[in-house]
Amino acid sequence: MILPIVAYGDPVLRKKATAISEDYPKLDALIENMFETMYGARGIGLAAPQVGLAIRLFIVDASPFGDDEELTEEERTLCADFKKVFINAKIVEEEGDEWVFNEGCLSIPNINEDVFRKPKITIEYQDENLEKQTHTYDGMVARIIQHEYDHIEGVLFTDKLSVLKKRLLKTKLSNISKGKTEASYRMKFPLAKKKR
Repeated sequence: MILPIVAYGDPVLRKKATAISEDYPKLDALIENMFETMYGARGIGLAAPQVGLAIRLFIVDASPFGDDEELTEEERTLCADFKKVFINAKIVEEEGDEWVFNEGCLSIPNINEDVFRKPKITIEYQDENLEKQTHTYDGMVARIIQHEYDHIEGVLFTDKLSVLKKRLLKTKLSNISKGKTEASYRMKFPLAKKKR
């Protein structure tokens, strides 16, 4: 089932998400619905707050970067097969010199900006079977994970922009929260006027 994606301005996107217990109801169905929602919106990652749930869950499928000629062959190979579920994740280390990449977000349609992030991370999490995992990732996969991880911490990629850039985007962001934007997928706008 495709879920509506929550737009910029909804308070759920600013909450630090809570841990998921082992008896969380219908977790498998939620994960399946999130993948369906993400693919329907042509995304590469989706966090539970983006579908209105302040819980520590996000999904990633980096396969669209499997043919990106700007990446190294090693990175393309990693991205091509990278599809994972992250539950109760915690980034324990970020390493290296920050690098820039143009990011977007399904909750903030039609805005893409250059964001600096560390190239290498180590993350502890539970997989879809609630098995504990610890992995180190780098490059594009690390960036996608960091972007989605920020969502469960109540952080958006626009928070990482300069004061000037934020000021320039203020009107666009305000319009998104009011539903004055175009998206090719179903969205839920916090400040949109209800039609009578």
